[in-house]
Parts: sequence; structure tokens; C-alpha cells
Amino acid sequence: MTLSIIILNFRTKNLLRECLRGIRIVKPALAFEVIVVDNASGDGSAEMVIAEFPEVRLIRAERNLGYAGGNNLGMKAAVGKYVMIINPDILVAPGSFETLVTFMDAHPDVGIAGPQLLNPDGTVQQSCYRFQTPLIPLYRRTIFGKLPAGKRAVAKYLMEDFDHKTEREVDWLLGGALFVRRTAIDAVGILDESFFLYFEDTDWCRRFWEHGWKVVYVPQSQMVHFHLRASKGGVTTLFKNKTARVHLQSAVTYFRKYYKKANPRSVA
Repeated sequence: MTLSIIILNFRTKNLLRECLRGIRIVKPALAFEVIVVDNASGDGSAEMVIAEFPEVRLIRAERNLGYAGGNNLGMKAAVGKYVMIINPDILVAPGSFETLVTFMDAHPDVGIAGPQLLNPDGTVQQSCYRFQTPLIPLYRRTIFGKLPAGKRAVAKYLMEDFDHKTEREVDWLLGGALFVRRTAIDAVGILDESFFLYFEDTDWCRRFWEHGWKVVYVPQSQMVHFHLRASKGGVTTLFKNKTARVHLQSAVTYFRKYYKKANPRSVA
């Protein structure tokens, strides 16, 4: 088996249906399996998969395990040489999986690759980043981000100095679409479940770098991402948006974990 495609679902029945339809339509020219992990959605998503996509392996979690816990269930069941983690709000383009397989086969030192993600209007979406400092969340949620120092720091974090047209080693890739080498997972470990939602992708890429595996942005492969950014907003959002509070807690967990630790890319 060349590729295991893992899709984690939590109450996104319609998006999941379109994602699965998209994979069926592009018909990847390789041996692959599709695994849907349903995080106890309770919205009929699991029943829809059984009824409409009998070729898909369905794993039902007994409760909402979050991004890390749910995807870990899928990875433990996967048998592919490579694992592709995608969110249900991803639409794959023809040849996108095959391009990533070809790239990874040619670059055995790469542990994680990420495709170029596009907005529905065809514009390039930010999906590769530099590791952030504790000031980045502050800049992005407060007026300090409008000051010159804040703007420069955020622009550097978002890699606005990069044209996103060429493949490039990056600090980390957005967890919405990650193409991962199975042997690298065995060496590095699966996702850290101390992160329920957010920062688990940053943490995972960092751990890959720590273990000597490269993380690379590969724009030759393209996918459309209907990115909702459910946690965005200023400081006041934290009082009324549970997802924003979870994001903040994950940030605290991440910065505690890597306090005073050097960028592993410089070590690599």
C-alpha cells in the first residue's frame, strides 16, 4: 500500500461528503486507502460514510479526541508507506497525491511535505510558517500588531518574504494537509495528545526537525482549502469563543514545552 489518506471529522458532514467525492473523482493512480475517523460527531456523518462510501474505512471514536487524538487513531490503523492527513474542508486536485509521492520518493531525508493550499477563489493561502515566539499571538490579537515592530514580526512568521511558488524547507506546515513518511512517524512518534486542538502541527514539525527529518513545502501539489479560522479575533474573542480559548491554552502548552529551546532547524 503506497498511501493511507486520513480524514478526521467532527460535525462537518457536508464538507466530508464533498472531500470524499473529490478523492473518488480524481482517482489517484496509486495503491491507496481512505480512513475516516469520526470524533463522535453525532450528526449522521458516520452513517453517511457507510451508506455513500463503502470503500472507505470508518473508525468511530467514542468521544471527541481532538485533532491529535483523532488523527492518531487513523495513523495507528494505516498501512501505507506514506500517510496523508487532510481536513474535511480540503478538495484535492488531480495528480496532487501522486506529485507528493514522487517528491517524497526522490527525497528520502524529508519526513513531512505539504502541498500548496489555495483559497476557493484560486489565490494562494498561507500554509507554511516560521516557528513563532510568544509575542506572535499577542501581536495577532491586539493593537500591538498594528505597530511597525508587530507588523514586521507577523510578516516574518507568515513568511510574507517568500513567493510560495517554489519548493522550500520550512519550519512548519499547516495541519490541514500533511503528507508524512511512515518510517519517519515510527522514529519521531505520533501527534502529541497534550494538544487538543491547535499547535499540534507546529509541535510535530518541530519534533521532526529535532530527529533530523526535513519539513518541505511542495507547491507542485495543489489542494483547495475552505479554511474557516474558527479561533480568529482579538482578545475579547477569548471571552465568548471557546475555540479561541482552546487555541490560547495550546499556545501556553507549546511555549512551556519549548521554553528557551533553540530552533531545531539550526541544529539540523
